[in-house]
Amino acid sequence: MHPQPESYWGNVNPIGPRGVYDEAKRYAEAMTMAYHRQQGVDTAIVRIFNTYGPRMRAHDGRAIPTFVRQALEGKPMTVFGDGSQTRSFTYVTDLIAGIVALAESHEHEPVNVGNPTEFTLLELAHEVLKATGSSSEIVFEALPTNDPQQRRPDISRAREVLGWEPHVELAEGLKLLLDRSTRADLVGRVVGA
Repeated sequence: MHPQPESYWGNVNPIGPRGVYDEAKRYAEAMTMAYHRQQGVDTAIVRIFNTYGPRMRAHDGRAIPTFVRQALEGKPMTVFGDGSQTRSFTYVTDLIAGIVALAESHEHEPVNVGNPTEFTLLELAHEVLKATGSSSEIVFEALPTNDPQQRRPDISRAREVLGWEPHVELAEGLKLLLDRSTRADLVGRVVGA
């Protein structure tokens, strides 16, 4: 389902390479609701979509830290498949504001917190090149098994229930990430300081 509302229950391959990650999220939500219903625990479920910002590990495998590290090292930027798969990217300050709004609410059902603006991974690679001023080339590699083709949240509930929506656009967020980082951080230990 695209964009993904909170009512979407997911379609995962439980024995695929992403199975543990995908099923762990579903299990955590099931346990959270069980504690809420059976024990009366005051719970909240936030569904987080691709977040970025300072202090990301440069080698964690996610698109933004990988592209930034490759661009700053002058290495080829690796795009999987043809780069047409889409993602949305939320700057960390927007995510924190959404989590705080949810924690301060009385909402117990899942709420999507993410940026509904969608980019292809190839568009993201070009945005990183622009932000870093790098002349790295873009190379294409095989698409990983079970890689989602589209990821974009429907944030209607967050707007309605929390009065929340993101404010930091991708170009601004990349600039903030680069401004708040040292080169050693970006290519070594973490993206950001």
